[in-house]
Amino acid sequence: MANVGVIINPKSGRGRGKGQALADVLKARSASIDLCVLSAFSELYPALTRMAASGVDTLFISSGDGTVQAIQTWIGESGQFKQPPRLCLLPHGTTNMTAADLGFSRRKIDQQADFIVNPQIAEIRQRHTVKVCNPLSGQPQHGMFFGTGAVSEATHYCQVAFNDKGVGGNFATFATLATVIGKSVFLRPNANDPNRFHKPYPMRIAVDDQLVCDGPQLLMLATTLGKLILGTKPFWGGATGPLRTTVMPYPVPSIVRWLMPIMYGSETRSSPPGSISRAAQRCEVTSPTRFVLDGEFYEAPKAAPLRLEAGPNFSYIVA
Repeated sequence: MANVGVIINPKSGRGRGKGQALADVLKARSASIDLCVLSAFSELYPALTRMAASGVDTLFISSGDGTVQAIQTWIGESGQFKQPPRLCLLPHGTTNMTAADLGFSRRKIDQQADFIVNPQIAEIRQRHTVKVCNPLSGQPQHGMFFGTGAVSEATHYCQVAFNDKGVGGNFATFATLATVIGKSVFLRPNANDPNRFHKPYPMRIAVDDQLVCDGPQLLMLATTLGKLILGTKPFWGGATGPLRTTVMPYPVPSIVRWLMPIMYGSETRSSPPGSISRAAQRCEVTSPTRFVLDGEFYEAPKAAPLRLEAGPNFSYIVA
């Protein structure tokens, strides 16, 4: 029988109330579940410590990407769980890119509560984390999606322009993408405009010890997810390694011509000249631009390349 723990961040989703609604239902249905409703984020790590000590082997997470990333990092780095628990991601946050690929398939609160009380597991997916080994803070981080260059700048814009105003999910992502495309198509490039993402970012990138680019690039991403927000798959060339990496050059030959093939093409798609997509175990990124990991922003080390590698292999309950 599963030893179940539930962590709910009710502040995820900008107060939409899904997490609190789930907590209320669970409190009425079962007293045996180790339930933690975070009133402050500082309560997260003591709760995980308690659950590790009590042998929780199935952990439900009601939150967005940021809380999931923090939990994966703690499990991956603390070593306090004898064996990493199975994770079940309930997409109750503002951004749920990880859960869009690895999240629980049932969306109604009553259905989620029924499954938590009596988990009858039918499908589990295995996936490595993206381990960022040496951010400037010195604390390794584990997430599922890494981006720098235009990716991190557009993510920040999305959070400020849309998420902070209560707009989340696919609509916020689509609106951000439309803004990026509009500026790129109708305005001349301007590297000095802080509100433009379509500009050169200096990058030196090595994938599995092979140098793949050194100079101005538009963006670089690395992920272990099978699909990203809006169902996009901007990686190709075959899934021969857990870490899918893609680099887009600057300037991109034609956004109108290449946007759809880049986002939704097959593993054998045509790609813009200068673009690179590899499956790998590790990579190194040298760039002064901050990076984003599952919606959280970090600075790269100043005197060494940022090192990424395939992290622990977690199990995700999806059905």
